[in-house]
Amino acid sequence: MRIVKLICIVLIPSIFIACGSGNQKASSLFEINLAENAKKVNQNNEVGIKINNKKQKEIESVIYSIDGIEIPLNNNKLLINVPTLGNKVLTAKITFEGETVEINKNLKVLSEKAPEIYTYTIINEYPHDTAAYTQGLEFHNDTLYESTGKNGQSFLRKLNYKTGEVYKQIDLDKSYFGEGITILNNKIYQLTWKSGLGFIYDLNTFKKLDNFQYGKSREGWGLTNDGKKIFKSDGTEKIWFLNPDTMTEEGYIETVTNSSVFNSANELEYVEGKLYANVYQKPSVMIIDIKTGAIEGVINFSGLSDLITKTANWDKLNYVLNGIAYHKERQTFFVTGKFWNKMFEVQIRKK
Repeated sequence: MRIVKLICIVLIPSIFIACGSGNQKASSLFEINLAENAKKVNQNNEVGIKINNKKQKEIESVIYSIDGIEIPLNNNKLLINVPTLGNKVLTAKITFEGETVEINKNLKVLSEKAPEIYTYTIINEYPHDTAAYTQGLEFHNDTLYESTGKNGQSFLRKLNYKTGEVYKQIDLDKSYFGEGITILNNKIYQLTWKSGLGFIYDLNTFKKLDNFQYGKSREGWGLTNDGKKIFKSDGTEKIWFLNPDTMTEEGYIETVTNSSVFNSANELEYVEGKLYANVYQKPSVMIIDIKTGAIEGVINFSGLSDLITKTANWDKLNYVLNGIAYHKERQTFFVTGKFWNKMFEVQIRKK
């Protein structure tokens, strides 16, 4: 009996060591080296690569992949072409002397092109409530819906965009900081900031139908939809895909330029395959390819803040552009800001 116990005591630690030793063994044998110690590469560009064979093992084959997609090797270079951009893991599956191991290297895959610069033409100006700390803005038919933030000041309302007349409003409990909204299937979906909780309302009555909790996404910032799924920003580089029936997160893209991964998408609007996203605390809006995450354009809204009258709520951190809605019939965008006294109807054009 003592011998059996002794065997068990000896074997149990070795079992745990064996279970966790695969990656350690692989990294002790091999290492991925990229040309010029590259940490990022642009889509459709090549990067030189080689395997550092630390123990001089006889390598039979190496297969490279990103997100499970094989990346072909040609003249010791990889041509990077992946469906989505952002922070990736480059994997090398190495077969040697009858064994196969995998080693990884972090790599940022960035956009192929720099964003184009856009500007705007003002079509109309409309009144905006200076008590509205705008976080979400969306049209349904010809009616504007708005969600606002700050604890104790957060509300959801629908209004006449031309006059500012409020048709219906509900106030959030003072414990919640309201954020972005979107409308789909006769329901209004609303985020809160740090509570990890969102609300679902009946579009017509504003009766609360349900709550939903966030998954892996960090916080609640912006919401929009393409008619099938909901897109959510959370203060990071990620734009999450939500199933509108379950509100579970079913994937994400990461927003990137040709030079960096960018993490400042705030209020969102979906228009014809593109996401329009307010840049947090900046007078600009990004145009994002919904499939890849590439920031294809940036709309410079500098100058709009010069046309508003600063009120008692003004401070330089909060009194910023936020809120973008597309009017499908008019084919124009409506933009405003936190505590702004005006909302602007604009057309977007290349600079």
